[in-house]
Amino acid sequence: MRNTRTSMARRTALVAATVTAGLVLAACGGSSDSGSGGHDSHTSGSSASASSPSSSTAAHNAQDVSFAQGMIPHHQQALEMAKLAAGRASSAKVKDLAARIEKAQDPEIRTMSGWLKSWGRSVPSAMPGMDHSAHSGMAGMMDTKDMDKLAKASGAEFDTMFLTMMIEHHKGAVQMAGTEKSRGAYAPATSMADDIITGQTAEIKEMNQLLGKS
Repeated sequence: MRNTRTSMARRTALVAATVTAGLVLAACGGSSDSGSGGHDSHTSGSSASASSPSSSTAAHNAQDVSFAQGMIPHHQQALEMAKLAAGRASSAKVKDLAARIEKAQDPEIRTMSGWLKSWGRSVPSAMPGMDHSAHSGMAGMMDTKDMDKLAKASGAEFDTMFLTMMIEHHKGAVQMAGTEKSRGAYAPATSMADDIITGQTAEIKEMNQLLGKS
């Protein structure tokens, strides 16, 4: 009888120890998962895209391709207009604005070109000598005749023409960026679209003020 009680006591202690160990392990595992889960949710996306080109390729759709292929020549024309301001504008504020447009849009062209290359899609040809007539149907784009007039203008005439044309150009870019935000799938592209909307909307307001418009 004593042996039986002793055996039962040992079994009870063994079961209790096993349950306790299991609970400890479960608790450790739970805390580890929750801790790493919070960390992974912040870093896994960036590390995956950085280490695996296929992950970024799978993340884009046709709208993202269209956005990049359309916005590159759109930005290129804006740069061509901005470069004219250095030698033809009379207003220091217009020259400053043109310099800021170059600083913002040139890196974006390089970024979008990189996306298209990684996706195996064609990259629009770069300046100089871009065919303005080929993109005249795009929102806000100037045709060859408009660009020729701007290139021949100078002084106050250039300032007015530049601001008027660039306002329309920016409005077109904001429209294109809005489409990307609503239909695009590639996060870096939709993020750039958001930056374009914010930045160029502010510049439109600035240019209207320079023209004396509210």
